[in-house]
Formats: sequence, C-alpha cells, structure tokens
Amino acid sequence: MIQLQGINKSYKVAKRQTGLKQAAKALFYREHTTIEALKDVTFEITQGEIVGYIGPNGAGKSTTIKIMSGILVPDTGTCTIMGYTPWKDRAAYVKNIGVVFGHRSQLWWDVPVIDSFELLKDIYKIPQQDYQTTKNLLIETLELQEIINSPVRQLSLGQRMRCEIAASLLHSPKILFLDEPTIGLDAVSKIAVRQFIKTINKEKGVTIILTTHDMNDIEALADRVILIGKGSLLYDGQLGELKKQYATQKTITADYQKNSTPLQIPGTQTLSWTPERAIITVDTDVTSTSEVITQLSNIVELKDVAIEAQPIEDIIIQLYKEYQI
Repeated sequence: MIQLQGINKSYKVAKRQTGLKQAAKALFYREHTTIEALKDVTFEITQGEIVGYIGPNGAGKSTTIKIMSGILVPDTGTCTIMGYTPWKDRAAYVKNIGVVFGHRSQLWWDVPVIDSFELLKDIYKIPQQDYQTTKNLLIETLELQEIINSPVRQLSLGQRMRCEIAASLLHSPKILFLDEPTIGLDAVSKIAVRQFIKTINKEKGVTIILTTHDMNDIEALADRVILIGKGSLLYDGQLGELKKQYATQKTITADYQKNSTPLQIPGTQTLSWTPERAIITVDTDVTSTSEVITQLSNIVELKDVAIEAQPIEDIIIQLYKEYQI
C-alpha cells in the first residue's frame, strides 16, 4: 500500500553571522550549508497496519510525513501510495488520506468548529448523507458536543486536537498520518483518542502512521516501529522484538514478613530496602526473574511480589545512545 524507495531530501540553509560588518556583507554574498534531512529512506507499509514512526527532534520524521502526504518533493527516490505519487497526483491522492499535525491546524481560526467541518465537506465533495453520518459519529465518539459551536481560537490545545482528528476523518480516508496526535490532551482524553484510533483501524481498516514522542501512545497503538535518526532508518521491526532485544532489566517489588537482613542476590541491584519491603532490579542477561523469586522465597517469607518490565521510554533511550543520535 505504501512504498518508499531510496528517498533523499536535503535543505540549503543560509549561514548567519553576528555583527554589523557581517550583516552588510550578507546583503551581497551569503554562505550556505546543506542539511541532509533524509538519506536513502526505504520501507513498506501494508494495508491496515498501525506503524509507530519514532526518533528524536530533527531526525526526519516530519519531512517523511510531508513527502508521503504530498507537501514536499524529495530530491531523489520514489514514493508510491495506493498507486499514486503523492506530489504528482495530489488532487486525486489527498481524497484518500487524513493528516493531523499537532502544531498546525487545518481548522479556520475565527469560525466555529462546525463551520470548518462544513467547509471541509465542500472541499472534499462529501455526499450530504455520508457527511452527516460520519460527523455525528465523530462528535459523539470524541465528545465534541460542547465545543462544536465554539470558534477554534477559544479552544484549549486538547480540545482543538480532538477537533483536528475529527476533521481529518470526515472524508473517511484510507490512510491517516498522525503527527503528535495526543499533544496537550489530559489522561482521560488520551485514552479516548487511543481507543478511537484502534476502533477505526479495526473496523474500517484504516492504515495509520503515528509519529510521537509519547512512547505510551506507541505502546498502546503500534505493533511495528520504525526508528529514524539523523535522516537514516535505524530499526524497522515489531515492538515485541524490540522489547526482547533491549529490555534486559526488570524491577521486582517484594513484600515479606519482617526481616532485618538486607537482601543480596547475584545479578540484582537493590534500589530500596526496608525490613518489610525491597525493590530490586534484575539483569535478565545474568539471571532470570523466576530464579530471583526462588532465591527470595528461600531468604524471606514472601507476602506479595510484583514484577515490572523496563519502560518503553528506557528502551528507546538505549536505542538512541546505541546509534549515537
């Protein structure tokens, strides 16, 4: 469904010097430097996938999304989506995609949200019956009833993001590009938006490409992740495999009958200890959690044990360090 092959994109940026003399010189001659935003980016995404496209700031995520949505033209390489070349077949292509940029709005700032929806209906030439059905579903699911008649400029960031997601889905796109979709949302709204994304993916087969710095979004939604750094793809695979490969630590919280002797178990590190509770980390490359629990039960009389896997944020930070990005 989505195929990128050998995509390269670079920008020419003017060098800026301080001082009056340098400013005067720049009027006649300006030096430039070239920034390679994307280097030989190649991947495929099949219909119905939810893919997390992750990387640090400046890695090339937004540039890739803009190329796939037809906003930018790459220097070299090919991009074919649903048989279209986005920047060449843009008029026909954009009817099949929805795009949400967390820091940019597709809604008209000074008019009520419902008026923006009506304008988008006319732009995409959505049949009235289809528009009415989809609009009502989106308003109910994303809880827009109380804000649908308010001007966009009066909305909070979280409220606006919910309206942006609804606006991107009015024309029932087959592909949805989400760039920081839960930015500014409270915990309840985040859960609602995630559930909604899962629903449209499962029930309507919408293919979703998600870029975000919130790793909880990635963990909740995506089975596959693509990691980009300094314009190059560094990892493309299943999130579960990524966890197996890099999640080498687990945290065990053990409650036990009062014991005055600090715990010492090979392959572990004690984070905190009291006579009735210990929190320890386990290096699973050295020993297994089951072995640690067995040794704990031999040392103390256990009352309760909780095991936590390494947070996904820690795994991604490990990846960033490994690839020096």
